Amino acid sequence: MEHFDSIIIGSGQAAPSLAVGLARRGQDVALIEGNQLGGTCVNTGCTPTKTLRKSARVAHLMRRATDFGVHVGAVDVDFSAAMARMKERVTTSRTGLTSWLEGTEGVALLQGWGSLDGHDATGRFVVAVGDRRFTAERVFLNTGTRAFAPPIPGLSEAPHLDNTSLLALDERPDHLIVVGGSYIGLEMGQIFRRLGSDVTIIHRAPLLAEREDPDVSRIIGELLDEEGVTLQLDAVIDSVGRSMRGVLVTLADGSEISGSHLLLATGRTPNTDRLNLSSVGLDTDQQGYLPTDDLLRTAVPGIWALGDMNRRGAFTHTSYHDHEIVLASLDGMTSLHQWRGADQRPPTYAMFTDPPLGRVGISLSEAQALVATGRNLLAAEMPMAQISRSKEEGETTGLIRLIVDAESETLIGATVFGIGGDEIIAVLSNFMATGASYRIMQQALPVHPTVAELLPTILAGLKPL
Repeated sequence: MEHFDSIIIGSGQAAPSLAVGLARRGQDVALIEGNQLGGTCVNTGCTPTKTLRKSARVAHLMRRATDFGVHVGAVDVDFSAAMARMKERVTTSRTGLTSWLEGTEGVALLQGWGSLDGHDATGRFVVAVGDRRFTAERVFLNTGTRAFAPPIPGLSEAPHLDNTSLLALDERPDHLIVVGGSYIGLEMGQIFRRLGSDVTIIHRAPLLAEREDPDVSRIIGELLDEEGVTLQLDAVIDSVGRSMRGVLVTLADGSEISGSHLLLATGRTPNTDRLNLSSVGLDTDQQGYLPTDDLLRTAVPGIWALGDMNRRGAFTHTSYHDHEIVLASLDGMTSLHQWRGADQRPPTYAMFTDPPLGRVGISLSEAQALVATGRNLLAAEMPMAQISRSKEEGETTGLIRLIVDAESETLIGATVFGIGGDEIIAVLSNFMATGASYRIMQQALPVHPTVAELLPTILAGLKPL
């Protein structure tokens, strides 16, 4: 058996940088991947969807051209060209990642599905890749998640897509039915509507993206409705089946929706089922996630779990941050702010609809619940329609909302829904990481004309909840 200092199973966002980081610390590292390097983000997530989003946004702006005094005529989307641009970007990204890893001394790339296989006679972990066996003192798991298919009657016989197969299409769907009105479903629904498909979104709750504040959810619904997306809210699916058109969805109220394609955007499930965790004494929770402490260590010393599979953040940026926590912990760097454990980082994410939604910390609804328990909190907000740059750009949908702890004066929550929201939220999350008083941001000198220049002004309007 070949021996390594560390073995990484899976190549999600944490894995490549972790492999290089460990190698630069003098370790011999094996990175095992059974499918494509880069995991979901590079291959079926961030890279392809944001590339396709740009094509959809250009088409949308062209349709709005007369709003800005520009006449372009009829807008014709070349769907195959947009998909080819997306696929080229994915290939380039994956090729660059492969070259980086192959060019790093101390990193060995192993193709195949890796799984644990107990210990050898010296107590080292054994990892199986097909018929081959390798050992290591440390094992890092970064196998991510895959699309979850809910138990809908008839689904096994009906053609359906997930986030991976959707992006492999060569022809534009005539009518895309999206099951699930949360982040992936909303992003893909808007993108394909702008690319020329009819789109229906079926959601079981009365509001879209119900994790968000109700007013934000309502704005999202209004935005999609204005763009021609059909919304079926508070809807329960009774069954799905084939139809002459492609697929037929029957709701519990008896109504039927016929479409050419069906996309399931109903959540994710962790890829832990083929890791043979029991061979080293590890157990997942009931949903298949692998629990860790705040330094990403599992219950078995010498094994870490990073990324989506540890249920500490289902995002590329949290996965990447996981690897930083692990390296810092191994280096003994535990006191620096950026190396705090995973328990200390606030929820931070964006929904990449257009306009995007950026979120960090607690929502207004969560803040109101804390106030009910005696917490002293402040809040202020401003509609995008009152911000000059938004009006100049002709993109006035959304709002900025800030929440502050009155006792510590620290910023504990922010919502930026609107133009630049995915970028502006980084200003607020970075500021939150300092633990500084909001008054420092209030006194900062902003650049005009920008959307973010209103942050000090909004903070000046803080009022008790």
